[in-house]
Amino acid sequence: MKKMSETILFFCSGPVAAKSLELLSTSFNVEAVVTKPRLSHHKGTVPVIETAEKLGLKIYTAVNKKSLDTLIEEAQFQSKVGVLIDFGIIVSQEVIDSFEKGIVNSHFSLLPEWRGADPITFSILSGQPATGVSLMLLTAGMDEGPILGYGQYMLSPSITAPKLTEDLIDLSNGLLCELLPLYCEGKISPTPQNDTIKPTYSRKLTKDDSILDWSKPAEQIEREIRAFLEWPRSRCIIGKLEVLITSAHVIAANGRPGQFAKLNKQLIAYCGSKALAIDTLRLAGKKEMTGQAFLAGHKHLLNS
Repeated sequence: MKKMSETILFFCSGPVAAKSLELLSTSFNVEAVVTKPRLSHHKGTVPVIETAEKLGLKIYTAVNKKSLDTLIEEAQFQSKVGVLIDFGIIVSQEVIDSFEKGIVNSHFSLLPEWRGADPITFSILSGQPATGVSLMLLTAGMDEGPILGYGQYMLSPSITAPKLTEDLIDLSNGLLCELLPLYCEGKISPTPQNDTIKPTYSRKLTKDDSILDWSKPAEQIEREIRAFLEWPRSRCIIGKLEVLITSAHVIAANGRPGQFAKLNKQLIAYCGSKALAIDTLRLAGKKEMTGQAFLAGHKHLLNS
């Protein structure tokens, strides 16, 4: 595929961003990457910076809205359009207006559904049948900008957050490759978001979200396990052992919420309604094991 002649300035920093950058670099001329700096106390990898370095791209950093304003004013970038994916810094109207064609944000939901910080997780938590990607022109309002186009993705009943993230990155890249050149050439125009649909809002997850509440319906807990698989994960106590539940399925059984038992050779947990059969789990410092393997060594910890 021939690269678009105009350059883009890419704003990115989060876990979705590095793979998106790698894909976009094959179809677009990236003038530079604007990201968050490597923290002095951070000992792990910084995927965006490492990907940009591997690709030989110029890297600029900002820590907040104010420093981003200063960077854009002083750097005098030449790109007429910016692209933003998983950036994590508020972008001022002054920065948006500094680009002739604004900043295109690839947001991983079908706006106005799941505006906010974590649309992927909340798409799974809601139990909805479909999600997707929205290409939106950035505005001062949170994810309220006009739309260049949508890509829909049907959610399977077993989809996990890591798998959904991977697939939406690919969908996002395809949309940008198709629609961004058309927008820059003036062949398509943005349209307002559908005001007949009530907006929904996601939020940032915390470590507290990882603690399983067995009073909830089994269907809801099962969605949490899939949605929180990578972070913050799904924790509970069986006996005196802290356990991470990594996969489970709903079964028609009733008992006291939070009680663990062996039923039909399966490790089960009773919930507010129905129960979960624990398919796989992991103990601290151990490899993932099946529920049956856990039963073989820890049956004495069960409530019944």
